[in-house]
Amino acid sequence: MMDQLIVKNIVKKYRRQTVLDNISFTLEPAKIYGLLGRNGAGKTTLLNIMSNRIFPTSGEVQIGNEDVNNNDDLLSKIFLMSEVNLYPRHMKISQTFDLADAAYNNFDYDLANRLLKVFGLNDRMKITNLSTGQRTASKLIVALAVNADYVLLDEPILGLDANHRDSFYKELVKTYQERPRTFVLSTHLIEEIQQLVEHVLIMDQHHIIINEDTEGLLAKAYTISGPEKMVDEYTAGLKVLKTEMMGNIKTAYLLDYLDEQRVIPDQVKIGHYDLQHLFIYLTNGGEY
Repeated sequence: MMDQLIVKNIVKKYRRQTVLDNISFTLEPAKIYGLLGRNGAGKTTLLNIMSNRIFPTSGEVQIGNEDVNNNDDLLSKIFLMSEVNLYPRHMKISQTFDLADAAYNNFDYDLANRLLKVFGLNDRMKITNLSTGQRTASKLIVALAVNADYVLLDEPILGLDANHRDSFYKELVKTYQERPRTFVLSTHLIEEIQQLVEHVLIMDQHHIIINEDTEGLLAKAYTISGPEKMVDEYTAGLKVLKTEMMGNIKTAYLLDYLDEQRVIPDQVKIGHYDLQHLFIYLTNGGEY
């Protein structure tokens, strides 16, 4: 039985700059999470702290109410795939599998060998000779085949073409169904992962501003369109993230519950919008 992974009051400062400001959340066993945030929000720093690659200024990461810091048994439950290349340049792909097996035990060589074919690689290829996309694919193979309860994926589709991204998503779902464990995906391609992630964490200004199940979050993401006065009256008192005008038609983007008993005027239309647009509206529409 997997224990929860608890991120508790994490603060990270570099001199006078605060990168993470009192971050707290819990990862449940066997769930797929999306970790979203604009560039500089602190996502990579957070994942590095969760995997004990760097230390927080204060706060702690726990599994089963024990601090993971310098606890090899607990750290063996957490695997981080990142953009950083940790392998020697001369190393072959097969040797990266052996390293993962030595560190985590029970590496799934059968799955890894099948995934080599899926991504058009062979285990004799050297890391130094791989393209950006091939290097990403080789890291993904390790991440999907490693024996860890919590697999953290920082920009896991860097350099992958559309076909290989689709293959990754399918293989992630397949291995998750066959051997349930927790995955955290931190990616810019929000539109592509909306159907994958069960729970969303959104970071902005070094804080967690959203920590909700995807289905429940998107159930509140309404668009209200119609004549300006009617839209304003209908949305009064509700949380409006953004409005826009097109001619005399106003559209309001809400993140709130609607009163199901309330009569909808004939000229007002109600719809929903997706996770990517919700993210943009919540984080002020800037670069992400």
